[in-house]
Amino acid sequence: MSAQIIDGKAIAQAVRDGVALEVAELKAAGVEPCLAVMLVGENPASRVYVGMKEKMCAEVGIKAVDLRLPADTPEEEILAVLDSWNEDPAVHGILVQLPLPDHVDEKTVMERIRPEKDADGFHPVNVGRMASGDRSAFRPCTPAGIQVMLQHIGYDPAGKHAVIVGRSNIVGRPMATILSQKEPFANATVTIAHSRSDDLGAITRLADLLIVAVGWPNAVTGNMVSEGTVVIDVGVNRVDDDSRERGYRLVGDVAFDEVAEKASWITPVPGGVGPMTIAMLLKNTVTAARRLSGTD
Repeated sequence: MSAQIIDGKAIAQAVRDGVALEVAELKAAGVEPCLAVMLVGENPASRVYVGMKEKMCAEVGIKAVDLRLPADTPEEEILAVLDSWNEDPAVHGILVQLPLPDHVDEKTVMERIRPEKDADGFHPVNVGRMASGDRSAFRPCTPAGIQVMLQHIGYDPAGKHAVIVGRSNIVGRPMATILSQKEPFANATVTIAHSRSDDLGAITRLADLLIVAVGWPNAVTGNMVSEGTVVIDVGVNRVDDDSRERGYRLVGDVAFDEVAEKASWITPVPGGVGPMTIAMLLKNTVTAARRLSGTD
C-alpha cells in the first residue's frame, strides 16, 4: 500500500478562504477583526512562526497588532500589556507566542488572557469547557485543525481506535479530548502514549488513526504502524543535511518513506499540519470578533 497524501496547504487555504468571507461580512457591518500578537525574546523559530501568522492575517483581512518585547522584559510589564488588550474593544483575539523566557511564568501569562479573546484556545476556562463537551469553547488550533483535515478526507474516526503519541497540553491531551467527544468526526476510542510508554510500537500498531506529536525525528518507524492506518504527523524537526543550501531539512516525528508504504493516508512535513494550525487561529479570531461585537 502507498499512502495518499493529506495536503494541509490546500485544506488550510480552503479554511482561510472561508475566513476571508467572514472578515468581509464583519467589515461591512463596521467591525474590523483584530489579532494582537506578543513575542518576547528572539527565539528564531518563534520569529518565523509569528511572521507567518501575521502574513496570513493580512491575506484574509484581519488586522494584526505586533508587539515584540526584549527577552528581559519583566513579567509585570507583559501582564500589563495583556490587561490593556483585554480591555481594548478593538482587539478581538490575543496570542502570546510560546515559549516564554525562563523568568516568565507561562501559566500566569496564559491565564491573564480573557477567555473570550483566547485565540490559541489554551486558557483553562476554554480547556475545561471543551472537556465538558461545550462545542462553543475555543479549541487549541493544532488539534482543531487535525479534526478538520480528517473531515476533509472523509475519514470518520467514530468507533475507531485513535492512538496519540505525545501528552502535551498543546496537542496530545486536547486531541484526545476532541476525538473522544460525542460529535461529528470524533467518537473514537482513544489511547495516549508518550516517551515513557513501554513497547511503544505494540501500542501504535493497534491504531486505526495514529497522531504523532512527541517531538523527535523518526520516532515512529514503518514497523510500528499497521497496514491501512491514517497517520497524522505533527512534528517539525531540523536534521543536518549538507546537500541543502541552508545545511538542514525539516522532518516530522514519523519516518515518512517507511510509514507511507503502509498507511492509507499520511500528512507530509512540511505542508501538513502546520498550515492548518495557523488557519484555525484565524478562524478563532474571527469567531471572537463576531461574539465580542454582537454580530455572532
